[in-house]
Amino acid sequence: MYGVPNTVNAKKMLLLGSGELGKEMIIEAQRLGVETIAVDRYAGAPAMQVAHRCHVVNMLDAEELRKVIELEKPDLIVPEVEAIATDALVELEGEGFNVVPTARATKLTMDREGIRRLAREELGLPTANYAFADSLEELKEAVAEIGTPCVIKPLMSSSGKGQTLCKTFEDVESSWNEAIEGGRGKSTRVIVEEFIHFDSEITLLTVRSVSGTSYCAPIGHVQKGGDYIQSWQPHQMSAAQIEESQQIAKKITDELGGYGLFGVELFLTKDKVYFSEVSPRPHDTGLVTLVTQNLSEFALHVRAILGLPITEIELHSNGASHAIKATEASNTYQMTGMEDALRVPNTQLRIFGKPNALKGRRLAVSLSTADTVDAACEKSKKAAEKIGIIYEKEVQPIN
Repeated sequence: MYGVPNTVNAKKMLLLGSGELGKEMIIEAQRLGVETIAVDRYAGAPAMQVAHRCHVVNMLDAEELRKVIELEKPDLIVPEVEAIATDALVELEGEGFNVVPTARATKLTMDREGIRRLAREELGLPTANYAFADSLEELKEAVAEIGTPCVIKPLMSSSGKGQTLCKTFEDVESSWNEAIEGGRGKSTRVIVEEFIHFDSEITLLTVRSVSGTSYCAPIGHVQKGGDYIQSWQPHQMSAAQIEESQQIAKKITDELGGYGLFGVELFLTKDKVYFSEVSPRPHDTGLVTLVTQNLSEFALHVRAILGLPITEIELHSNGASHAIKATEASNTYQMTGMEDALRVPNTQLRIFGKPNALKGRRLAVSLSTADTVDAACEKSKKAAEKIGIIYEKEVQPIN
């Protein structure tokens, strides 16, 4: 153990999933004297590059997961991805381990069926109509009932993998194949949802801490294939929409319980706010908070899970983020154009350092601030377009 102060307040945090969001969490935790361990299914993941120690395990394997947790005996187990053996976390919590925010919250939110049923059937939150299917034939029946267009997703996936907009009944089979291929784990169960004709979709970052429940300014975002392309803060909303959104967010996060930051995703229409999903951890669209707030979503999450007070969340600037993604698969790649990107005023880059590229994989993000949200969006897009990626020609099998 190195670089960890020997103080009463020092804790040990084990991160399950070590991507770009985890990297920022590790940095914030170390700023507060926390010993950090990063775990993921592949070596060299972004958070592993800054953690005190790291382990490569199959996090869907309950035995492997239990082994590394019992080895490290962390004070806090912090999930960062969905592909985790959540039943093992429930067992470990029962044995005295502290899962953030709770093992139940982690299990429910990583299961699209569980969280939909909780939100609509138990809490009465407004959601899109939905159905579930275990086979192509069942999916066809569900789509006939829900109608087209509709959204089809695997029960468990990350970064929008396997999600498609099924525009006509003829698209059902291709959507089924996409969902099965893009899902995490062994499940072949999918969800089909009514397509809400929304005016916009937002992320309302909601924090449960010793100071109570607090909210960040709403974050607007554009998604493609279920994965975000650009986000901005603040997203303009009426006072009534903000109040309704906060009520929905508080209801679902109170039910999930525990301390931490939750990314509550909502659809806004002219006369209604719909609940979509919730993540019990920092959200990819919230990367924009690295340049807009006094405390980023990562700082807020770490403070909350450590039981530290959060006295204020201040929006310092209008800002936007823009994802930079790989267009090819390669074991080796090089990013270029950083000099030109950083000539865009009030712009920062976060190069994640992922060890390889996959088509569509997010490798970096540009972050810009400006006097207006529109100007910040334009600047972050301009900076992102300055970044080029050079790929190795010969590609070997990669993770």
